[in-house]
Parts: sequence; C-alpha cells; structure tokens
Amino acid sequence: MNFTETDCLNMTQEWLEKIKWSEDGLVPAIAQDYKTGRVLMMAWMNREALQQTINLERAVYWSRSRQKLWRKGEESGHVQKLRDIRIDCDRDVILIQVEQVGGIACHTGRESCFFSRYQDGQWLEVEPVLKDPINIYK
Repeated sequence: MNFTETDCLNMTQEWLEKIKWSEDGLVPAIAQDYKTGRVLMMAWMNREALQQTINLERAVYWSRSRQKLWRKGEESGHVQKLRDIRIDCDRDVILIQVEQVGGIACHTGRESCFFSRYQDGQWLEVEPVLKDPINIYK
C-alpha cells in the first residue's frame, strides 16, 4: 500500500486520539526493563514525547518541573532504548519496555526509582546506589 503524507498524519493522530490524556495533555508512562520485568521508573508523556519515543526508539518524557521534553539519558548517558510499548485497558497509562543503558534509571544512581520499601511505619532505602549522582551529572 502506498500512503500519502496526509494519510500517515491521520493514522498518527488516530492512534494518539485513542489515549485518554489528562486535562493538561499528559499520560503516565511506566518504564520497565524488557528482560527482567522490573519497574524502573514512572514519568509523564505528552503527545510529542510519545511520538518521539516511537520515532527515535528511545524514551522521551515530558518534564513537568522544567516544562519541556526530556530525552532520558541526555545528561546522564543512561538512555532507555525502546523495545516494546503498550497501553492499559483503560487507555490512560503507557507501559514502555526498555533496555536501560548503563543499568541506572534513577537520578539517585540506582537501577530503579522504586528503591524505598515501606516497613514498620517507615520508608527504608533497600536498593544500593550504583553510581554517585555527582559523577553522573557533571
């Protein structure tokens, strides 16, 4: 089949419109290690971030604090290479399965952002720092 540029644009818009975006145009995105299934992090995506994630085959998020696109690993080198992308049954959460370059997803220097466990009425850090953030963000 041969598609025109307009056909391709309409197809792109169709799949994006099937997502239930929040009022501010965002959708939560969970990054999961494609080999182990471990949840690495959660971030937000807007339409452009999701389109770039697919086009570039690497995770691109929307930084709410900086109000701009955030290409995961642009400063740290800890890029997330896209391996698979899915949406939940309610179409309001994205799951991206990634290859985490360098084995560090968290800005604290840990494999996962989910390194604290609730235990006995408190949050305990139960995962080691793999690399000091001072050495990651220079």
